[in-house]
Amino acid sequence: MKTKGALLRELNSPWAIEEIEIGDPKAHEVKIKMEAAGMCHSDHHLMTGGIPMGGFPILGGHEGAGVIAEVGAGVSDFEVGDHVVLSFIPSCGKCKSCRAGLANLCDFGAMLLQGEAVSDHTFRIQTAAGENVYPMTLLGTFSPYMVVHEASVVKIDKDIPFEVAALCGCGIPTGYGSSTRSGDVRPGEDVAIVGVGGVGTAALQGAVIAGARNVFAIDPVEWKREQALKFGATQAFATVEEAMNEIGNATEWGMCQKVIVTVGEVHGSDVDTWMSITAKAGTCVLTGMGNMMDTQVTLNLSMLTLLQKNLQGSIFGGANPKLDIPLLLSMYKAGKLNIADMITRQYRLDQINDGYQDMLEGRNIRGVIRYTEEDW
Repeated sequence: MKTKGALLRELNSPWAIEEIEIGDPKAHEVKIKMEAAGMCHSDHHLMTGGIPMGGFPILGGHEGAGVIAEVGAGVSDFEVGDHVVLSFIPSCGKCKSCRAGLANLCDFGAMLLQGEAVSDHTFRIQTAAGENVYPMTLLGTFSPYMVVHEASVVKIDKDIPFEVAALCGCGIPTGYGSSTRSGDVRPGEDVAIVGVGGVGTAALQGAVIAGARNVFAIDPVEWKREQALKFGATQAFATVEEAMNEIGNATEWGMCQKVIVTVGEVHGSDVDTWMSITAKAGTCVLTGMGNMMDTQVTLNLSMLTLLQKNLQGSIFGGANPKLDIPLLLSMYKAGKLNIADMITRQYRLDQINDGYQDMLEGRNIRGVIRYTEEDW
């Protein structure tokens, strides 16, 4: 079918809305009519080359929610009309990682940036000129339609707003799980959240819900610091250096048992700074993405050893998407998790460059693209 999508044709270029053609679902695939797509910082990394895809053009978008429009052969868990969230990491449930309880490290993840469908290693999307298109994490939510493998799809309740549901494809479980799973925040612990955009705000809420005593928010944007206080932070600071004395005084200089790093772009030169506010035997969780080509890190190895600190990577917040996405949305419905107020602004697809400019300039916690009759 012919539709449209937001494509990147080269690095450091704006998104361009172009006509694309999406193939029919094959075995174990579904076609989805999209309702909403989240605008995550990771898609901006496609622009800069921080996340290198298998080729160009790239169809962006890896957070989204919509309605099943068609099912392929062998699909038994979904039917036409189901409301679903797209999980940016698929979960096959059968590989060694999935069986070990590490669904966020599903073996299908090795194929996420190559552009070929996991079902048969062919391309599902072409441009009007017949070029193969590389969808972000095999999804491409910056299009009003998509065809994806059932392992990337999670059924949700039909009374959940699509713009809320869309954020649970990446940002909410990534942030919330960075605190509650990867960070394992315990009641009474002191926690610092470095970077309070969409993922950081979810991490902040996760720390509060887990029972943290103090939650220190650190972000250079004043408006985001103000928002962090509304979401439960006890204090907010512009930099780690500014926060150091206040964190020390509040913790009797024990510092934070957990430091969750959710900045938009991680630089290796900052790692030791984050470790400096991490307590003895504490854990610094690196959730923010750096450039995949960057291998240089500043870290005092002696202090890492002598103070028995932990430096923990985290993908998708350690989440099991088939379990945690419905769980987090049930918390939203119960009024325990505030997702709606994280959506600062909604955009049309043709406003995507405006949305990313707002993100880069600190005007959004999270922007969302909403599709309408004009798109379908």
